[in-house]
Amino acid sequence: CSTINISPLLYIISILIAVAFFTLIERKTLGYIQLRKGPNIVGPYGLLQPVADGVKLFIKEPIYPSNSSIVLFTLSPILALLLALSVTFNRVFMNSSLLPTIPI
Repeated sequence: CSTINISPLLYIISILIAVAFFTLIERKTLGYIQLRKGPNIVGPYGLLQPVADGVKLFIKEPIYPSNSSIVLFTLSPILALLLALSVTFNRVFMNSSLLPTIPI
């Protein structure tokens, strides 16, 4: 029985690309449900819409609630992302030869 060893970085990049295009499909479907065309302006057939959404996300001006701690408001999404990535990396690298084996 032979196994195919896929690079962990390739695995993560393919998941990120898949999520971007699932978002595009979701937006197009919701556009047709609401009787409008959806994201078809950016690039051919709207294929560059996930890239435009990512650029918009990074250049957006942050709005902070007036009665909240700015530090906690900023750190909470970062901590949630780090938790999700730590679970993903743990799962990806668990069977990888990149990590040293630790005898238990």
